[in-house]
Amino acid sequence: MTENPGSGSEFSTGTETVPERLSPQIGVVHPQDGQPSSGSDDAAVSRETDAAAAFQVRTAADIAVAAPTFDDDHATPLARAAEHVVLARQGALMRPAMPRPDHTRVFVVANQKGGVGKTTSTVNVAAALAQLGQRVLVVDLDPQGNASTALGVEHRRGVPSTYDSLVEGVPLADVVSASPEAQNLWVVPATIDLAGAEIELVSVVARESRLRKAIHGHPWVGSATAAGEERFDYVFVDCPPSLGLLTLNALVAGDEMLIPIQAEYYALEGLGQLLETVEMVRAHLNQGLDVSTILVTMYDARTRLASGVAEEVREHFGERVLRTSIPRSVRVSEAPSYGQTVMTYDPGSPGALSYLEAAREIAAQGASQ
Repeated sequence: MTENPGSGSEFSTGTETVPERLSPQIGVVHPQDGQPSSGSDDAAVSRETDAAAAFQVRTAADIAVAAPTFDDDHATPLARAAEHVVLARQGALMRPAMPRPDHTRVFVVANQKGGVGKTTSTVNVAAALAQLGQRVLVVDLDPQGNASTALGVEHRRGVPSTYDSLVEGVPLADVVSASPEAQNLWVVPATIDLAGAEIELVSVVARESRLRKAIHGHPWVGSATAAGEERFDYVFVDCPPSLGLLTLNALVAGDEMLIPIQAEYYALEGLGQLLETVEMVRAHLNQGLDVSTILVTMYDARTRLASGVAEEVREHFGERVLRTSIPRSVRVSEAPSYGQTVMTYDPGSPGALSYLEAAREIAAQGASQ
């Protein structure tokens, strides 16, 4: 027999009331306090008030700061990433200092081919050396001012810059700015005015040695005896991607040369012309210039091409090639958009750790000299 819908308990219209289905928020057990629910409004309000007082939302940053190790109860990817960054930043402050060289090492960072990581390597190696206890000066000689951007210093038109030292003869000490990236890191910024310096320097006497005169005229450049404990340990000159008068000034000013080489064959083709220019400068203008350091950048270990280029570079240059190669890294490319180097933007990233190891190798070279 078919049951009458009107008489069934499910659709009863009698006087007895059926309680409404409990909402997820006021079920039998509350998800936050774990206490049975009474169902009354007063109890629900009291329960929610007590739970709100007891339950405190923790951000990923709070978790990372509070926990010296991974907190398994809050081990979200964001929390782990934040903890990595915090621990890496703390570790940067506690890194043991490397031995300082007994004189200022002036590096020219140059490669006539663009896009090989020249400016990126300059600012990150400089920041890494500063974290290792070295006193570092970066001279931005590129009119684009990318190194100035990455190191967080002003380089708008009108700011004292390398143009003033090269063209106007202003002492370098008057155009140096402290970088917020790290302690013991200073920058001579480049402005767009530097774009016209190539033409303006043509008629200047001894135009090739203007930068050398400016750098060695700084009271913090020299030996430990002459410049004292406040001396710069390293000066890095970031060159434009061309072989004009600006790059020529840098080659005359430098004692050592750091050449970043992208792990692709196009980079090797331009290297020959660069070395010919170096030989001409060494023969006529700066006999002390030495190609002391080769850094392989944008290295992709998944490809045979990258390993083949790196092997060929090492066969040709031998011990001058750093053992550390810089991998392709999105974090390295992102950092300048925030006015930072990757050493502070993401200290725990593979790119930052690689630049730190490269800086250690360079510092070890200086200690052995």
